[in-house]
Amino acid sequence: MKKENKMKTVSLDKMIDKHVGKIGTPERDAFEYELSIDLIGHAIRQARKERNLTQEQLGKLVGVQKAQISKIENSIKNARLDTIMKIFKALGAKVNFNVELNNKNLAY
Repeated sequence: MKKENKMKTVSLDKMIDKHVGKIGTPERDAFEYELSIDLIGHAIRQARKERNLTQEQLGKLVGVQKAQISKIENSIKNARLDTIMKIFKALGAKVNFNVELNNKNLAY
């Protein structure tokens, strides 16, 4: 008799809880921070490509070197918020922030 190998379906949230940590733990907070930084870099790269700009061209629009654009797109952690905002402005991208405290929006 052949033994069947059944795989169990598990949600992504449960996998993250198990392997990274539950919401509110330092490990989970660090993971979510890293993910947010990666998403910002990805959004900048995608918007730049949609505008048919090179990193060098975008850097000139913003007033930074190509290397800085590359670092930001690759999720360097020490990018200044004002530089990131200048990049999105140069790309003509609208940026929204949502700040929540105790499930209440503080900023829009």
